[in-house]
Amino acid sequence: MWNYVVICKHVNANDCDAALSSSVISGYLSGVKPLNGTNFLTWKEKISIVLGVMDLDHGLRIDAPTAITAQNTIEQKAAYEKWERSNCMSLMIMKSSISVAIRGAIPNSNDAKTNLASVEEQFNGSSKAQTSTLIMKMLTTRYNGTSGVCEHIMMMNDMATKLKGM
Repeated sequence: MWNYVVICKHVNANDCDAALSSSVISGYLSGVKPLNGTNFLTWKEKISIVLGVMDLDHGLRIDAPTAITAQNTIEQKAAYEKWERSNCMSLMIMKSSISVAIRGAIPNSNDAKTNLASVEEQFNGSSKAQTSTLIMKMLTTRYNGTSGVCEHIMMMNDMATKLKGM
C-alpha cells in the first residue's frame, strides 16, 4: 500500500492507474497467501485490501449494470466498462489465489461478487468450526505467570476481536 502512495505523489492524480507498475502489483499479490481451506477469513481480508488498493473492488461493491446498448449515454458506457474491467481483474486475482484443489469445488462464475459469495459459502462450515475452537480456547486459557500480564491481555483481546469478526 505504501508504494502506491509514494508513486501517486509524483504523478498527476488522473494518472494513478498508470503508476501501478507490474512490480507494485506483484508486490500486492505476493502478500495474499493462497486459500488453502484453513485461512479463509485472512484470505478474504487480504483480497479485499488488495482489490481496494488497486481500485479493482468496483465489481464487488456494485451489482452488474445492464448491458450496453446504442441508447446508453457516454457515462453509462464508461460505468459499464469500469465495472467490466474491475470484475474481470477481480476474478483473475481471486481465482489465481485459490489453491487448485479448492478451485474445483467452487462453482464457476463470471461475476466477482457471485464468485466471492460461492467461496464464502464453501467455507461457512469451517468458519463455524473455527469459531467453536476459538471460543473453547478463550474459555480455557488462563494466565500462566511466565509471560507478562500485558501479553496475556493482548492475546485474549486478539481472540475476542477474531470472534467478533466471525
